[in-house]
Amino acid sequence: MKAIGNLIWVIFGGAITAAIWCLYGVLWCCTIIGIPLGKQCFKFARLSFMPFDKEVRDNDGGVFSTIANIIWIVSTGAVMAFENLCIGLIFCATIIGIPFGKQYFKMAKLALAPFGFDVVKK
Repeated sequence: MKAIGNLIWVIFGGAITAAIWCLYGVLWCCTIIGIPLGKQCFKFARLSFMPFDKEVRDNDGGVFSTIANIIWIVSTGAVMAFENLCIGLIFCATIIGIPFGKQYFKMAKLALAPFGFDVVKK
């Protein structure tokens, strides 16, 4: 089921979304100050390419992660999390869309606080 879900996801936008996140990551990594944000963009790319066999786990990043997450939430995280939450709710309106909605909820969790969280295979 994960393979079919990932195949459908990639065909209908997952590859494009992952490529855009990679582009953002490369652009952020052009500056020394932007490297931590670029690393988070690559994390989003990894998750948005094939989300069905991945999970978001806490790795206890410490004080730096907490401060970075506060800055992230204020600057972009709240908007990204809200967008993913709304898209997930729209997908969950149909029975067929529930698995895809769950993946958007996973991305909303990561969008809210990406520092101190890892994307790992299940």
